Amino acid sequence: MEPGGRRERRWRQLQGPRQEAAEYYRDHRVPQRMEEALNALFPLRPADLYGELANYFSKFSKAPVICKLVGRKVIDGVGQPTLEVEIYCTVKNYEKRICSAVMSFHSQIPENALPETNEADEKERNDSVNTAVEWVSDSLNTMLRDLKPTDQCKVDEMLGEYFTKQAEFKKEIEKQEEAAAEVTLALTSCTPSATALPGGKKAAKPGRKVSAAERMIPPAEPVESVLCGSLAIGATSLAIAKAGATISRIPLYLHIALLKHGQDLPKEMTLPLPMVTLLNCEKIPPAKLKLMKEVMLIPPVQLSLKQGIERVLDIQKEMTRLLESPGKVQSSPQLADSKKGKAHNTGKKAPVKGKYEILTGMFKSPDEMVDMYVELINKFPFIIALIDPLRKEDRQQWNNICCALGSKCYLIAEDAATCISKLKSDQKINIPTCSGVVLKYINQTKVSDLIELTGLVDGQRHITILGSPDGESSDDSLVDLAVGLGARFIKLGGLSRGERVTKYNRLLAIEEELAKNRTLREANLAFIAFDEESQPEKQLSDVLPPPTQDSLPPQLSQLPENSTLT
Repeated sequence: MEPGGRRERRWRQLQGPRQEAAEYYRDHRVPQRMEEALNALFPLRPADLYGELANYFSKFSKAPVICKLVGRKVIDGVGQPTLEVEIYCTVKNYEKRICSAVMSFHSQIPENALPETNEADEKERNDSVNTAVEWVSDSLNTMLRDLKPTDQCKVDEMLGEYFTKQAEFKKEIEKQEEAAAEVTLALTSCTPSATALPGGKKAAKPGRKVSAAERMIPPAEPVESVLCGSLAIGATSLAIAKAGATISRIPLYLHIALLKHGQDLPKEMTLPLPMVTLLNCEKIPPAKLKLMKEVMLIPPVQLSLKQGIERVLDIQKEMTRLLESPGKVQSSPQLADSKKGKAHNTGKKAPVKGKYEILTGMFKSPDEMVDMYVELINKFPFIIALIDPLRKEDRQQWNNICCALGSKCYLIAEDAATCISKLKSDQKINIPTCSGVVLKYINQTKVSDLIELTGLVDGQRHITILGSPDGESSDDSLVDLAVGLGARFIKLGGLSRGERVTKYNRLLAIEEELAKNRTLREANLAFIAFDEESQPEKQLSDVLPPPTQDSLPPQLSQLPENSTLT
């Protein structure tokens, strides 16, 4: 017991000094001084330090991979069904929703389509969206699992192979149906005389009874069919690109630029100039003008994008005031929110007896159309672009108008460049001679397709315009695509409606970011002088006229804004 008693007595002897020391440290706030000293040596607080350590060690963790794709049926800007694709990735062993993308459905409706055709188009849209949802949630979900979202080329390659198989499967079914229909027709045919008369009549009507003078414009090319469910391909490709940008912690436009330039980021980037719709000529009663569908404004390159948008808004407000009827307020033509897809059903540039109808009841031959455009540009030199001034089938006149006006304005083909995948794959496709093309991200288009095709167009000294598709959504990815791809213009419509204004706001935000990083390069315009001997039937890849003008004509630089007609 003695040893234990000594320890207890010694403990009691030490309690006094310990208590005094504790009171001394507390009174003199030594802990606070120690904390201040530590903060001076290590500026990061413990939580920040842990965060830095976590970020450091996360570099050695497994890269995020795709774990799930979800397809969903949503509503676009005009109340039509379309597709949304959500991407989930495994990040540090946890499933996490990364992003989503919305794809617009697009189909080419023939000119002057009947109401029955429009109803069939709506049914086709619903079927296509439902099929796309199944593709994404089932086949594509299984196929792309465990792939890295940053491997865009690999993903797009697999998406392209899947689409090709589905297209071949559809063709095989159609062949079987045609064979079955022929067998049924052969079995149901009764007497040869009964079938000979109708057959003879049908053969006689298509027989070309029109004179040679009336065949001034080639017939319309067949409408490109859209594979049911094809928008699953484009939506998934875009969603993967957005996921890759999110995982890499960079904006989508930088991610696209890296993909286009082989992971070499350009030192400077140019913003596309917006083509802002000012007037929708189809909305002006009594709609006698058949020549133009839209009048658009392009802000001057000397102004910042923000300044240009503000100027366009001022012009838009003044135009609205001038177009309002006295005594009542009407919705302005440029703010019309009708379905843009219906615009293709009008009589705009439709041939009647081989001629173009420019006003109700007033027709001009293709040669007269070229002369009229030349006179128009000479009288109004501030018009710097004409979009689809002629029908895409009228290639001889496209060649003539490019030779006449190529050095004074841009001659842009939009209708001829709708199907990007066909432009890329079909070497025999006929594109009229032009200054550039309007590309739209629709249906089975993949991000890699846009990158490849814009690279081809850039190499030919042509210009690329990214256009907003029919039935657009509030997804603003189109703006990032245009910036990353280096498009010269972007065609978004008027400064109205949420899904459009969202894109304009995104464009302004990118301008602010590039200006802050000092990577914003001023845009420039250079028209193309075409060789008079250039052939209209050459492919887009064969028409390589170098630009001969480095700046706008003097009269253009003096005007407050530039314009374009379509």
